[in-house]
Amino acid sequence: MTSYDELLLRFTVARESDVFLLRQCGREVAMTVGLEPQDQIRVATALSDVGRELLAVRPSTRLVFGLRHRPEPVLVITVDAAAGTGPGWDTARRLLDEVAESGGQVELVKTLPRRARPDPEQLAHLRGMLALPEADVLEQLRAQNQDLMETLESLEARRRELLRLNEELEETNQGVMALHKELSEELEQTNLGVVAFYTELEEKSNQLREAAEARTRFWSNISHELRSPVNSVIGLSRLLTAPDSDPLTEEQRRQIELIRAAGSTLLALVNELLDTAKAESGSLKPKFAPVDLPLVLAQLQGASRPMIRTDRVDLVFDPPPAGVELVSDEVMLLRVLRNLLSNALKFTERGAVRLTVGAADDDEIRFTVTDTGIGIAPQEQHRIFEEFYQVPGRLQVGVAGTGLGLPYARRLARLLGGDIVLRSALGEGTEVTLRLPRSETDILTTGTTLVVEPDDAVRARVAISLDGLADTVLQVKDGREALERLRAGRPDVLVLAADVPRVGGREILSFVRADEALRAVPVIVVTADADPDLERVVAGLSAVLLNAATITPSVLRRALRDAVRLVRTKEAR
Repeated sequence: MTSYDELLLRFTVARESDVFLLRQCGREVAMTVGLEPQDQIRVATALSDVGRELLAVRPSTRLVFGLRHRPEPVLVITVDAAAGTGPGWDTARRLLDEVAESGGQVELVKTLPRRARPDPEQLAHLRGMLALPEADVLEQLRAQNQDLMETLESLEARRRELLRLNEELEETNQGVMALHKELSEELEQTNLGVVAFYTELEEKSNQLREAAEARTRFWSNISHELRSPVNSVIGLSRLLTAPDSDPLTEEQRRQIELIRAAGSTLLALVNELLDTAKAESGSLKPKFAPVDLPLVLAQLQGASRPMIRTDRVDLVFDPPPAGVELVSDEVMLLRVLRNLLSNALKFTERGAVRLTVGAADDDEIRFTVTDTGIGIAPQEQHRIFEEFYQVPGRLQVGVAGTGLGLPYARRLARLLGGDIVLRSALGEGTEVTLRLPRSETDILTTGTTLVVEPDDAVRARVAISLDGLADTVLQVKDGREALERLRAGRPDVLVLAADVPRVGGREILSFVRADEALRAVPVIVVTADADPDLERVVAGLSAVLLNAATITPSVLRRALRDAVRLVRTKEAR
C-alpha cells in the first residue's frame, strides 16, 4: 500500500474524455505543488500518454495524487495497474524522475522544490473539476486547444525573429569576412615590407661588419707603420744622451729628454691603437700566469710618478693584503692600471691619487683607483668608455690623449674576465674599480649566446654586457623563434626572459632541460619582478634568476659563472 504524507485527490480514467481531463488535472496539480512551467507540461504530457495506454487495455483505472515530504519532497501519482510496454509508459519514463512498479501498482514520481505546500483553495478547485459535466470537459479541451494555438503563434513569432536575427548575423558575417580579407591583404603587404626591411637590415649589418674589419686592418697597418720611425726616434735620443756620446749642454740634454719622452708617449699610444685593433678582431689573447702583486705595484709606482703634474698631488699605493693570489696576464694588468692611474693624475690638481688592492670574495679581487680631482658630470659618465671621446673641460687643454685609454682599459679588463666600474661626483673626485677573477678557471668566455628577450632596452643591455664575453650574440624576441633557434643548433649559453610572448620562458626552460642535446646549456632567466614561484621553478631546473634592473657586465658575468657551476654540478650527479 502506497503511503503519503499528504493526500491530494483521486482520479478515475474510464472513457476518452477522462484522458483530456487527466491531462488538465495533472498540470493543475503540478502548478499547485510549485513545479516550474516546463515541469508542469512534463507531468501533464506523461499522464495524458499513460491515460491513453490505460484506456486501451482496461475499462477503468484509478489514479491517486499525493505528496511525500521525506527524504525529499516529491509528487507521487499511484496507478492501480501494472506498467505496460507501450509508448505512453516510455514517455512517462523519459519525462518523470522515476517510474516504479510494486505489488501490481505503479508509482510515477516527480521531485518538487523544497517546502512545496499546496494551496487548500486550489485543491478544492481541482476536486471541483472532477465533478464537471462532459460539456464542461469539452469546453476545457477547447481552452487547452486555444492555449496550444497561442503557444504555436508565439513560437512562430519567435521563429520569424530568429530568421531575422540570422539574416542580420549573415550580413554581419559578410562584413567581418570582408574586413578580414582587407586586413589579411594589409598584413600581407606589411609582411612584405618587413621582409624587405630585414633584407636591407642584413645588408647594412654586412656593410657595418665589413667597415669594422676595414677599420681594424687600417689601425693595424697604421700602428705597424708608425712603430718603426717612433722606435728610431727613441733609439737615437738614447744614443745622444748615452755616457760615451759627445758632450751636450744642459739645454740640449733637456730638449733631447723631451724628445725621448714624447716619443715614448707616442709609442704607448701606438701600442694602444694596435692592441685595440687586435682586441676588436679577437686576436688579442691573454697569457695567464701567477702575478707577483707587490712587484706589479712597485713597477706601477715607478712608471706613474713622472705623470704627476704638480707637487700638490700625492700618489699613494696601499700594500696588498697578505696571502692574496692572482692568476692573470701581468702585461695586460699593468696596462689597465697604468691607464686608470694616468687618467686620475691628469685630472687631479690637488689632493691624492690612491691605488688600493682588496679581495672582494673568494673568487674576485679588486683594484680601486680613487682621486680628489675635478670629477665627471653624470651626463658624461656613460660616454667616457666610448672610443675617441674626451670629456670637455679646462684640464683637457694641453693634456695629450686620444680618448682611447678608458675604452682600451675596459676591453682588456673584459678579456681578463673582469670589468671596470666607475663612480664619480662633479667637483669631488672619481673612483674607478677594476674587478678581476682570481684564477683562470674563474674566467668564462662563450662561443654563441642566445638572448631571448622581448624588451628592446633590456635586450640591448644584455648584448652590451656580453661584449668581450661572447664571440657571437644571437637575439630573438619571442618564444617560438627561440625554440626554432634551439632546434637548429645548440648555443653555449641561453639568456632567457621570463615573460616571453607566444611560448613562455618557463616552457622554454623546461624544453631545454628535457632535451638530451640541450640539458647541459647554462641558462640565465631575466625577470622584471620578484616572483617566489618563478624562483622555485628556476632553481629546480638548475638555472640562475637575474633581475633586469641590475644587468651590468660584471653582474651578468657572475650570473653566468653561477649558471655554469649549476649545470656542471647537476651533470656530475
